Amino acid sequence: MSTVADVADWWSSSICRMEPGIVELRGVPIGDLIGSAGLVSTIWLMTRGELPDPRRAALLEAALVASVDHGPQAPSIAIARMAVTCGVGLNNAMASAVNALGDVHGGAGEQCVELLEDIVSRQSAGLSLADATAAAVAAARTRSRYLPGFGHRFHPVDPRRGPLLGLVDEAVAAGVVPGRHIRAAREVESSLNRGRSTPIPMNIDGATAVVYAELGFPAPLARGLFVLSRSVGILAHAWEESTQGRRNKGPMPPSILPTYRGAAAGPRTTT
Repeated sequence: MSTVADVADWWSSSICRMEPGIVELRGVPIGDLIGSAGLVSTIWLMTRGELPDPRRAALLEAALVASVDHGPQAPSIAIARMAVTCGVGLNNAMASAVNALGDVHGGAGEQCVELLEDIVSRQSAGLSLADATAAAVAAARTRSRYLPGFGHRFHPVDPRRGPLLGLVDEAVAAGVVPGRHIRAAREVESSLNRGRSTPIPMNIDGATAVVYAELGFPAPLARGLFVLSRSVGILAHAWEESTQGRRNKGPMPPSILPTYRGAAAGPRTTT
């Protein structure tokens, strides 16, 4: 027979303590956080169990800011804008968009963290940076011809890359983060571009992966953090679309119809 303790233990958690008159996050009373801890520090507290020092929190915030939006042509943003014209609420439109953030659209940051962790792990086992990178890249190539975190279909050089990597360089110089993952990422970039006339630079997924990895976030959390960041853009676009009065917005203007690739219509037969 189950006891009260059994039921209470069923939902046991180290994240939030809630009792009548009490709300604590990771052991910190919510009243102590309100007005003193920023949202980014609270995200760190909730996912990592401790409050970060201001310099590490600032680096995480920079990565989150960099990923908030990439325009209405991004599939998740387009989905949010279409969904909100169907008569659903902002929460439904946001959920529809977030559900599109999968391995191809939204997952490259997580995959790049895995790549960088593989390189660092191989170095710890005794390989040089160059050899560890070559082995990790070769392993990644067996899973996909696309190397996560490098190259961009729109930007010759991703405008978000430089500012983020610059902040990481500053953090390494100040001893805030170790620098192993940014060195690994730059070695991947160098190896990709040897002998190429058209470079394949690191993109936003690679730059944020460097930040998350340097800060010690596990790879799956990198995708979760990207979802949190992109939700800001999703909300903004869904709200803007909701104010424009359009109904049942499709992926193309009504004046443009999809190309039909089926069989040509033949004569009708009657019986």
